[in-house]
Amino acid sequence: MKINISVSVFFVFLLFLLFLTGNERSAEAQEYGGGPIVFIKPVRAVIFEHRFHLGQKFDCQSCHPGLFGQKAGEVEKKEDFTMAAFNQGKYCGKCHDGTIAFSVNTKCNWCHIGVQGHKHLEEYELGPK
Repeated sequence: MKINISVSVFFVFLLFLLFLTGNERSAEAQEYGGGPIVFIKPVRAVIFEHRFHLGQKFDCQSCHPGLFGQKAGEVEKKEDFTMAAFNQGKYCGKCHDGTIAFSVNTKCNWCHIGVQGHKHLEEYELGPK
């Protein structure tokens, strides 16, 4: 009987911790414009971190609604959301031009986490499959 009570208390405590960390993450996401976004188009996968960009003296209006829509994933539906468009100064290429920020054709691994990185991220978010 004591073991069952101990196990129950442990699981309640564990759920409480998960609830707390989930709320911290939600509050942080709200503070930083929704948290990180993982793009899977035009290639899998690119991670965009709102917190990092806001820490570089940019604000929401630097990108929204002009370069990107307000909803995550909205821009991926556009046909011209490609590396070629970025190289022409559209979307990410507006700032990642080699002057304001590093060019879109350099430091690829800063944004591109690749297929394996995407799988690891999914495992982290959803737990092992």
